[in-house]
Amino acid sequence: MKTVSRRELLIGGGSLLALNALGAAPTRSFFQRTHLPVGIQLYTVADDLRRDFDATLAAISKIGYKAVEPAGLLEHSPADWRRSLDRAQLACPSIHVAARPFRGGASLNDDLGVLAEGAHAMGIGTIVCPLFYIPDRFPLEPMPGEGIVKMLVRLGASMTVDDWKWNADYLNTKAAALKRLGLRLAYHNHNLEFSPLGDSNAFALLIQGTDPKLVSFEMDAGWVASAGVDPVALLTQYPGRFTAMHVKDMKASTRPNFTLQIDPCEIGRGVIDWKPLLAKAYEANIRQFYVEQEPPYVRPPLKSVAISFDYLKTLVA
Repeated sequence: MKTVSRRELLIGGGSLLALNALGAAPTRSFFQRTHLPVGIQLYTVADDLRRDFDATLAAISKIGYKAVEPAGLLEHSPADWRRSLDRAQLACPSIHVAARPFRGGASLNDDLGVLAEGAHAMGIGTIVCPLFYIPDRFPLEPMPGEGIVKMLVRLGASMTVDDWKWNADYLNTKAAALKRLGLRLAYHNHNLEFSPLGDSNAFALLIQGTDPKLVSFEMDAGWVASAGVDPVALLTQYPGRFTAMHVKDMKASTRPNFTLQIDPCEIGRGVIDWKPLLAKAYEANIRQFYVEQEPPYVRPPLKSVAISFDYLKTLVA
């Protein structure tokens, strides 16, 4: 897998190839030309949603977003979600559902029939697994002074090749069951999956071990880049495996790592060259794009996602 320097990310090597694959250089903005909605992963505005659910959805719609991807139901029923989404004129193509349950919330170990019923009520077509299944031998409790992020990094680093192969089998099994219920399954990456593991890495093991007819992948471009991996090269390496993308940027101060570290910023204010990346993503048949920003925020999240939207709505790619 190709790793890139920060300079190469800035330059966006391969951009001419991506544009040539689409024909003549486009003159309209990417989202106008492709007629795709700009979506948002609601994790970014989770605190706002908890304070005022409907007002936050209305604010997102007013900015110009047309699609959302919830990070969970936030104690609202699927019927409540559908009513609120309809009022805000927002579509909900996908939702994140954890593999192993952690401190409440739905998981892929729940009754999938009930999960599917709720998903269909919300207009959802894809269930996204947002994190690998942490083996049951590991207690999901942070060690003293550790915190959730450090706990996940520690547990992820403790997983073996067999654990990741088990994860691939788990995804295949759940995807087959969801397919019978009219839903698709995708897996969302972070950066720790790219940590070297023998002569491979966990991400490669997941891709190689899952059935392309059942399991697709939601690329988090920010986490990929923060691991020192070129997102364009990753799309080229695994054609047809990605169906969605988290549009996430990072500051130049982000050092390549596999420990869930990223210096976040709004889209267009970081080092990722979005023109070749979005062009390549579309060529690779990605049709769902969700803006997401990690904390800490230097301004209110709703202002940050407005800045990101304004950049993307005029970006020619």
